[in-house]
Amino acid sequence: MEEAIALLKWKATFKNQTNSLLASWTQSSNACGDWYGVTCLNGRVSKLDIQGALVIGTLYDFPFLTLPFLEYVDLSVNNLSGTIPPEISNLTNLVYLDLHTNMISGTIPLQIGSLAKLQNINIYDNLLNGSIPASLSNLTNLSILSLYQNNLSGSIPTEIGYLRSLTSLDLGTNSLNGSIPTSLGNLTNLSSLFLNGNHLSGFIPALLGNLTSLSILYLQENNLSGSIPEEIGYLRSLSQLVLAKNSLSGAIPASMGNLTSLSIMYLYQNNLSGSIPEEIGYLRTLSYLDFSTNFLSGSIPTSLGNLNELYLLSLFANNLSGSIPSELGNIGRLVTMYLNINQLIGSIPNSFGNLRNLQWMYLHNNNLTEKIPSSFCNLMKLEVVYLGRNNLRGEIPQCLVNISGLEVLKIEDNNIGEDIPSSICNLTSLRILDLGRNNLKGEIPQCFGNMGGHLEVLDIHQNNLYGTLPDTFSNGSVLRSLDLHDNELEGKIPRSLANCKNLEILDLGDNHFSDTFPIWFETLSNLKVLSLKSNKLHGPIRTTSNENMFSELRIIDLSYNAFTGNLLTSLFQKLKAMRIIDQTANVPTYLGKPGERDYNDSVTVSTKGMENELDRISTLFKTINLSNNKFEGHIPSSLGDLIALRVLNLSHNRLHGNIPTSLGTLSLVESLDLSFNQLSGEIPQQLVALTILSFLNLSHNHLQGCIPQGHQFDTFQNNSYEGNDGLQGFPVSKGCGSNWTPETNNNSDYESDDEESNSEFLNDFWKAALMGYGSGLCIGVSIIYIMFSTGNLKWLAIIFVKLEHKLKLLCDK
Repeated sequence: MEEAIALLKWKATFKNQTNSLLASWTQSSNACGDWYGVTCLNGRVSKLDIQGALVIGTLYDFPFLTLPFLEYVDLSVNNLSGTIPPEISNLTNLVYLDLHTNMISGTIPLQIGSLAKLQNINIYDNLLNGSIPASLSNLTNLSILSLYQNNLSGSIPTEIGYLRSLTSLDLGTNSLNGSIPTSLGNLTNLSSLFLNGNHLSGFIPALLGNLTSLSILYLQENNLSGSIPEEIGYLRSLSQLVLAKNSLSGAIPASMGNLTSLSIMYLYQNNLSGSIPEEIGYLRTLSYLDFSTNFLSGSIPTSLGNLNELYLLSLFANNLSGSIPSELGNIGRLVTMYLNINQLIGSIPNSFGNLRNLQWMYLHNNNLTEKIPSSFCNLMKLEVVYLGRNNLRGEIPQCLVNISGLEVLKIEDNNIGEDIPSSICNLTSLRILDLGRNNLKGEIPQCFGNMGGHLEVLDIHQNNLYGTLPDTFSNGSVLRSLDLHDNELEGKIPRSLANCKNLEILDLGDNHFSDTFPIWFETLSNLKVLSLKSNKLHGPIRTTSNENMFSELRIIDLSYNAFTGNLLTSLFQKLKAMRIIDQTANVPTYLGKPGERDYNDSVTVSTKGMENELDRISTLFKTINLSNNKFEGHIPSSLGDLIALRVLNLSHNRLHGNIPTSLGTLSLVESLDLSFNQLSGEIPQQLVALTILSFLNLSHNHLQGCIPQGHQFDTFQNNSYEGNDGLQGFPVSKGCGSNWTPETNNNSDYESDDEESNSEFLNDFWKAALMGYGSGLCIGVSIIYIMFSTGNLKWLAIIFVKLEHKLKLLCDK
C-alpha cells in the first residue's frame, strides 16, 4: 500500500524511533486495521489522529502528495518543529486540521487558502510568526479558526469578514496590531470571538452589535480606547464579556442591563468614569462582576443586591463614595468582595452577617467609621479580612474566635481601642495578624507566644501596649515577622524568641526595653531586619564564633540606646549579605515570603537625615545605624568590605581616630553620617569615589586639612562640615589652593614616610624660625605661604597649612 509506505518513511524521520504508541506502524501489519491513529475509508487513509503520541519530528517529509483522500488530521500535543510546508495544499479533501500545542514555527502558508473543504483549523499554542494570510478568506466553509498563543503580527485581515460560516474566531495572545476590522460585524454566526492579549488599538466597532449569536467576547489586554458602544447591549446571547486591561474611557452604557444572559463581566483596569448604572442590577445570572481600577464615581447602586448568583464583586480602586448599601447583604452566594481603595463612608452594614458563603472580604483604604459589627461572627467561612486604613473605632469583637478558618486578619490604621482579646489565640488557622497603628492598650496576651505553630506575622506596632513581651515562644515556631515598635513595652527581650528560627523581621524599636545585647541572637540565622532603636539597651555589642550569626542581615538599627565599648571588627565581618552586590536583579524584589500577597514587611529607617518608612523592603536596601549611643574607639576599616551598603550612620557617639580610607570602596552608599564624634585627621580623598553619595554629615568632629573636591563633594554645603575648625576649602572657605589636593595614604592609622619627613622638616624649620628672624618672619613667611599655596609644590603647601595656626598666634603677639 503506497500510503502506508509513505507514512513509514515519515516515521523514519522521527527522532524517537522507539515510540511505543506508534510501534504498530510496521510493514508487516495492516495500516487500515492495525495502525495506531490511522482510519481508512474504502481502503484509503481518511483520518490520521496521533494526538499526544510524543512524536519528535517535522512535517517536511509528511506524505502530502500520497494522501489525497485524507479528511481529518490531528497531530496536536506532540513535539513537531519546523514550518508548515506549502505542499499541504495537496490535501484537497481536508476538512479538519489540528496542529495545536507543538513547536511549529514560520509563517502560515498561503496555500492553506486553497483547501476549500476546511471547516476547522487549530494551530494554536505554537511558534508561528508573520501575518495572517488574507487567503484564508477563501475558506467559506470554515467554522473554527483558532490561532491563539503564537507570535503572529501585523493587522487582522479585513477579508476575515468573508467567512460567514465562522462560529469561533480565536486570535488571542499574539502580537497583532492595528484596529479591529469593522468587517467582523458580518460574521453573524459567530458565537465566540477572542482577540485578547494583542496590541490592537482604536475603538471597539459599533458593528460588533450585529453579532447577535455571540456568546463570548474577549477583547482584554490590548490598547483599545474610546467608549464602550451602546450597541453592545444588542448582544442578548452574550454570557461572557471581558474588556479588561485596555484604555477604554467614558461611562459604562446603561444598555448593558439588556445582557440578561451574562455570567461574566470584566471591565477592570480601564479609564472608565461616571457612575455604575442601576441597570447592572438586572443581570440576575451574573456570577463575576469586576469593575476595579477605573475612575468610577458616585455611590454603589442598591440594585446590585439583586444579583443573587454573584460569586465575585470587585469594585476596588475607584472613586466610589457614599455608604455601603445594606442590600449587598442579600447576595447569599457571594464568596469574594472587593470594595477597597475608594471613598466609602459610614458603617459596615450589619446585613453583611448574612453573607454566609463569604471567604474573602476587602474593605480597606476607605473612610469607614463606627464599630466592627458583631454580625461578622456569623461569617463562619471567612478566611481573609482586610479592614485596615479606615476610621473604625470600638474594640475587636470577642466572637471572632468562632471563625475557626480565619487565616488573615488586618485591622491596621484605625482607631480600634481597648485590650487585645486573648480569645484571638484560639484562631488556630491564623497566619497573619496585623493590628498596627491603632489605640490598643493593655498587655500583649501571653498566649500569643503559643501561636507559633501557625502564626507567621504578628504586627501590633504603634499602639499603647505596655508590660512585658510574652516569654512563651516555643520550638517549632513559624513566626517570620514580629513588629512591635512604638509601644510602651518594657523589661527584657525574652530569650524564648531564640526558638523562632524562621524569624526574618524583628522590630522592637521605640519601646522601653532595658537589657544588654542578646547574645542568643546568634540562633536567628534567617534574620534580615533587626531594629532595637530607641530603647534602654546598654553594654557592649557581643558576638560569637557562629559563622551564621547575622549572615542574612540587611538592616540593623541599634540607634538611640546606651551601648558602649568599641565597634567590633568581628560584627561587621559577619554581615555577609552586605558584602555582596546582586548583579542579577532585573526587577525589584522585596523581603517577605515568596508569593505572599496578604502582608508586606515594612520598617522605619533613618536616611539622609530624615526618618522614612519603607512600606516594602527592597532586597537591595542595606543599612547600618548605630548612632546616638556611647560607642568608643576607632571606626573599623572592615566596614569597607560591606560594599552593598546604602546607608551608614555612626553619628553621636564617642568614636575617635581617622576616617578609614576603606570607606571609599562603599560605591553604593547614598547616606553617610559620622557627625558628633571625636574623629580627627583629614577627610580621605578616597571618599570622592562615592559618586552616588547624596547626603554627607561629618560635622562636629576634630577633622582638619583640605576638604576633597570633585563629584558629589562639589554639592555638599557648610552644614556637612560645621564644627570642624581645622577644615579648609570649599564650601567652608575659599580654598586650600587652586590646583592641589592633599595626598592620602592607604592606611589611615599610620603616617606615611613622606608625612614623617614633612614632620621632621617642620620641626627643624620651626626651631630655625624661632632662633633669629624676629617679627620680620611673620611677614616673610606669610608671603611665601601665599605663593606656595597657589603653586604646585604640594609638600611645601601642606607644611605651611600645618604652620598656619602657630604663625597666626606668633603674629598676633
